[in-house]
Amino acid sequence: MFPFTFIKAKNNKEAITAAANNTGTKFIGGGTNIVDLMKMNIEKPPQLVDITSLGLKKIEVLSNGNILIGALVKNSDLAYDATIISKYPMLSKALLSGASPQLRNMATTGGNVLQRTRCYYFFDTATPCNKREPGSGCSAIKGYNRMHAVLGTSSSCIATHPSDMSVAMAALDAIVHVEGINGERSINFLDFHLLPGDTPEKENVLQQGDLITSIEIPSLPFASNSTYIKVRDRASFEFALASAAVALEVSGGTIKNARIALGGVATKPWRAKEAEQYLIGKSAGTETYKAAASVALKDATTYPYNSFKPELAKRTLISALQNTGGNNE
Repeated sequence: MFPFTFIKAKNNKEAITAAANNTGTKFIGGGTNIVDLMKMNIEKPPQLVDITSLGLKKIEVLSNGNILIGALVKNSDLAYDATIISKYPMLSKALLSGASPQLRNMATTGGNVLQRTRCYYFFDTATPCNKREPGSGCSAIKGYNRMHAVLGTSSSCIATHPSDMSVAMAALDAIVHVEGINGERSINFLDFHLLPGDTPEKENVLQQGDLITSIEIPSLPFASNSTYIKVRDRASFEFALASAAVALEVSGGTIKNARIALGGVATKPWRAKEAEQYLIGKSAGTETYKAAASVALKDATTYPYNSFKPELAKRTLISALQNTGGNNE
């Protein structure tokens, strides 16, 4: 490894100031991603700021019915929280489908949002990768790209976003609360992660020193009728080939409202708003779901080894829609 400074912050201000004054500084909570990246010489922060003592570990129900989740809430605690299971089952299921019990016991909500891609070329420092070394090229485009994205790609990067939790957060219109050197601000979850474009190394909108303090989930009554389905190569400790977070409001056999987000197929947590709009006012049934799935994947761009992904994603989404909306045809 390489030398770095380690600071244990006593409060938010101390953590933010330390990070803002030293370019490249990283916060460490659970450490389940950053430590691995440091071991492999992918991340080389000159300074680590330990934020585990900060008061960011609560799950609160606000007066307006929204849920406020501290950035240091463990994934396992969030997944098994009674309110989350009742009101947002898609989020609980997404969390429980990720990583392993041991990792979920350490991983934090804020860290989950910030985890980096598992693209093999990103982890292989002997190969070009624009995320790791801007301007060096994307090895995946002409390489072995079975796990890679078909939505939101560019000529610079086709790496998938790895988070399961973030797919559910995207479907739920979550809000990321951030505190930085210039004060506090709130960021819509759909605006938080960036498409790769020509700058795939810029994965989110955070600035140096910005600290995620909490994530807020708006009250969404029909989200109690929701699910998360993940398709992967093995039953546990594996990243998605395709996943779908779905919530439906169905009344009298007609779809009144819908939320859809996809994982495993895009460069960021992928909200399928066109597919949602297609569903509203339609009869809840398999043919409707098939048509909506086609809308969700209509812009997919495939590569030699992942041409199966659009169809797999469609079937995954149809299954999630059937689980939440039933079949009235």
